[in-house]
Amino acid sequence: MRKSVSKMVAVVAAAALVLSGCGGGSGQSTQGTTAGSQDTQSTTAAGSAPETTAAPVSDTEPIKDMVTYETQNREVETFNILYSQSATDLQVLTNMYEGLLSNDPKGQLVPALAEEWGTEDGGLTWTFKLRQGVKWVDINGNEKADCNAQDFITGLEWILNYHKNSSANTSMPMELIKGASEYYEYTKSLSAEEATTMDNSKFLEMVGIAAPDDYTLVYTCITEKPYFDTVTTYNCLYPAPKALIDELGVEGFIAMNNENMWYNGAYTMTSYIQGNEKIFTKNESYWDKDCSLFDTVTVKMVESTDVAYQLYQSGELDNTILTESNLNTIYNSTSNEFHDQLVEMRPTKYSFQIHFNYDKRNEDGSVDTNWNTAIANTAFRQAWYYGLDLTAWYGRTNSINPLKCENNAYTMQGLITFSDGTEYSKYIEQQLGIKDYDGENMRRIDKDKAAELKAQAMEELSAQGVTFPVGVDYYIAASNQTQLDSALVLQQAFSDSLGDDFVVLNIKTYVSSLVKEVREPRLHSFVINGWGADYGDPQNYLGQEVYGEDNAYYSANYSNANDLTEGEIVDIYKEYSELVAKANAINDDLDARYKAYAEAEVYFIQNALAIPCYYNIQWQLTRVNDYSKINAMYGIQNNKYKNWETSVDAYTTEQYDAIAKAYEEGTAN
Repeated sequence: MRKSVSKMVAVVAAAALVLSGCGGGSGQSTQGTTAGSQDTQSTTAAGSAPETTAAPVSDTEPIKDMVTYETQNREVETFNILYSQSATDLQVLTNMYEGLLSNDPKGQLVPALAEEWGTEDGGLTWTFKLRQGVKWVDINGNEKADCNAQDFITGLEWILNYHKNSSANTSMPMELIKGASEYYEYTKSLSAEEATTMDNSKFLEMVGIAAPDDYTLVYTCITEKPYFDTVTTYNCLYPAPKALIDELGVEGFIAMNNENMWYNGAYTMTSYIQGNEKIFTKNESYWDKDCSLFDTVTVKMVESTDVAYQLYQSGELDNTILTESNLNTIYNSTSNEFHDQLVEMRPTKYSFQIHFNYDKRNEDGSVDTNWNTAIANTAFRQAWYYGLDLTAWYGRTNSINPLKCENNAYTMQGLITFSDGTEYSKYIEQQLGIKDYDGENMRRIDKDKAAELKAQAMEELSAQGVTFPVGVDYYIAASNQTQLDSALVLQQAFSDSLGDDFVVLNIKTYVSSLVKEVREPRLHSFVINGWGADYGDPQNYLGQEVYGEDNAYYSANYSNANDLTEGEIVDIYKEYSELVAKANAINDDLDARYKAYAEAEVYFIQNALAIPCYYNIQWQLTRVNDYSKINAMYGIQNNKYKNWETSVDAYTTEQYDAIAKAYEEGTAN
C-alpha cells in the first residue's frame, strides 16, 4: 500500500519528541484525572514502524512479577473501554484491550493491530491493514473469537449510539468522521428499544467507515484530517466483539466486569477485589510475541501514598511516589538508606487546571447564589489568576523543584510544534506575556494587578448583593490524610494570596466517589483536574470547554456552563466557542490552524474561564526505568505494562540521571 505523509502529520510527529509534558496520575492526590477524554506523533512515513533508540538495558536481573499500587480513591469505575473518559479507568484498561496503533518510548506511532496504515489524499480517507490471527480471549485465556475489522465497526457504532453509550467519547468521531454526528443525532431521536435492537445497516449507510474485507478498515473524514492516525491510540476507535454483546446483551455489556469481558490486550485481569487488589496475568495469546511482558502485575489499592511508602520499605512494592514529608526526610539525610535512590519522575501527559463550577448548589440542593454570582464576575476570576500563588502547594508535589510544576497554558506542553520549531504552549505563554523564570516566583503572579482586580470585583459584586468573604467549597476524599495535608496548604495559599476578606477556602469531604457525591449534585466551587490529549491537535483540549455541546466534557460535567443562558459569562463562552470553531475549520495550513487555536486559548485564559494550574512532577523510589515506557502526549498507551526495563535492585539517582541524559541525547542503546 502506498503511504504518504502530509506536512501536518510530520509536524505533529516532531512535536511528540519535545517530551516535556506532564500531569495526571495521582497528582496532588486531590482530584481525579481525566484521560483526555483522556485522559501525538510519528516521524516516518505513516504506517511504518520508526527507528528509535531504546533506554539503556540494565545489567541486573529484571522483575518477572511486578507489584505496584494505586490509591483507593482512584478505583476503576467501569470495564467498558468504550464508555470511560477517565485516566483512572484507562490506565487499567489499556492493559486489557488493544487498538489499531500504539506508541514507543519516544512517543512515535507504531503498529499494533494495524500492520500498515496511510492516507493517499491528504487525510480525507485513511486505510488500515489489520494483522491476522489476533484473538479475543476470556479471563482464563481461552480463545473466543478472531479480532477483525468488523469489531472496529461494532465499536464505533456503540460509541455513536446515544442509547448505548450516552455521549461518552463521541467528540472525536463526531469532529472527524463523516456522518458520525448525524448518526449520533439519529440514534438520539429513536427510542431506547429501537436504538439498541437495530442492526448495523443504517450505521454503515450514514457513517464513513467500511471494511472491504475482514482485515481492511477504511475511515472517511469530514475533511482532510492529516492527524487522524493519532486518534487511533484513543479508545473512541477501539474494537468491540459483537459476539460478546450478543451474549451479554446491551445492559450486560455496559456493566461487564473482568470475569465476563473478553480481552485482546497484553494481559487478562485474573483477580479483582474492589478497593483492595488487581492482578494482571500475561495473555499467552497476545499478538506481539516479541515484546517483553511481566508474568503478573499486582496492583495494590492503598489508602494513601504514605501507606505505599511503608509497603515499599518492607519490600512489598517495586515503586512508590514520595509525599512531601517522606521526600524531605530522605533528601535531607545523607545517611538515609534511600538517599542515593531518589528519582525525579518524568512529567506525564496531563495539563491540570482549576475548573470553576458556574451553577453550584448547596448541600440541600438549593442554588448557591452567592458563589454563582461571584464566579460569573470576570474581575473576580482574574484576581485569582494573577494573585493565587501556588508555590507552597507545588511543594506538596515537588518540594525540591516546586516551580517545575507551574503551568501557564491550557494545552499540554509537548503536544504540537509550529513549523519554525516553536512549541505550542511556549507560544501561548508568549501571547500571554508570561515573564521568564526568576527561580523563586510563579511567573504569572502580578500582585498589584491582582489587588486592583480584587477591589474591582468586590465593588461590582457588593452592588449585586454578594457577601464577602465568598465561601469556596473544595472537596477531598475523607479518608486520605495526604489529600487533607495538601488541602490545608492550598487553604493557606488562598488566605495569604487573596485575603480572608475576599475568599475563604472551605475544605469538605466525600466518602467514596467525587463524581456521585460532589460533581453530579454540583456541590463543588472548583475542582483541580487534568486532561490528557486523545490525539495530536489542540482541538481535543479546547473543544472540551466550548459552550452548548453535549460532548464538551468540562462544559457539560464540571463547569456546568452549558446550563447557563444569559449574562456576561455566557457571552464570553460564546465568543470563545466561535474562536475554537474558526480554528477547527482550518485544515490546509497547520501553522494557521495552530495560531487560530492559540487565539482561542489565550482568550479563554485571559478571561479566566478556567485557570491553568500545574504539571505533576513528583519524586519516587523505583525498580522501573520510566524511560523504557511508552511516552506519548496523547492516547491511552502510556500505562501499558509492556517492554518495561526493570531491576530487582532499585535504580540509583546516578543511574537515572545517566538514563535520562542518554534518552534526551538519543544515545541510549
